[in-house]
Amino acid sequence: MVIIPAIDIKEGRCVRLVQGDMDRETVYAQDPVAQAQKWEQAGATLIHIVDLDGAVEGLPKNAALIGRICRSVKCAVQLGGGIRNEKIADEYLGIGIGRIVLGTLLIKDMPLAERIVRAHPNRVLAGIDGRDGMVAGHGWVEVSAVRAVDMAKRIADWPLAGIVFTDISRDGMMEGVNLEETAKMAVATGLPLIASGGVSGRADLKALAAMPGVEAAIVGKALYTGAIDAASAIREFQFGG
Repeated sequence: MVIIPAIDIKEGRCVRLVQGDMDRETVYAQDPVAQAQKWEQAGATLIHIVDLDGAVEGLPKNAALIGRICRSVKCAVQLGGGIRNEKIADEYLGIGIGRIVLGTLLIKDMPLAERIVRAHPNRVLAGIDGRDGMVAGHGWVEVSAVRAVDMAKRIADWPLAGIVFTDISRDGMMEGVNLEETAKMAVATGLPLIASGGVSGRADLKALAAMPGVEAAIVGKALYTGAIDAASAIREFQFGG
């Protein structure tokens, strides 16, 4: 199972939010570029970046900074937040981003989301963020009337790289992963699943690694607080040592 350190960018800084609330932030690093280099030095082969400002405003707000991150590391980078049209998707994929994550667009304009996915096969991830089982978008501010599992089933035949599933109620809470909902999502489509939200310790990683269909786990706050050591987790779960 791939361990993916997270870098959430808000106003140019590396932060962690509580349940996606933009007013409940903790700043962990002033320089996201240096933070990305730190995760790479710990052994990360993939880093997950979220443009939090972009997710809320629907526009790429930290594109220049994200471009610098891509140029500063050799490992792969995937990005979500504010990707709402084909032009933005093309631009990000052209500056070194390996994979982009579409979230809100799945709710607001599914035909457009599908066009982007089919134009870039295996380079787009579906970001399905669930709150009480329902899909949320616009930086998790708006909750739709669509069940998260139903959304996954609708897009099962798209040439996606996989699904990033986040349980919003667990994100940033250090209370453990919602294993029941993650398991439902993992078997809903047959697509590779990246689990996100609530990873608080080795026990969570061990449970996810044993779950069929889960190929990776995004880890954020637990790495920044030291509850999980990045280098040790990557050696154990990603490389079996």
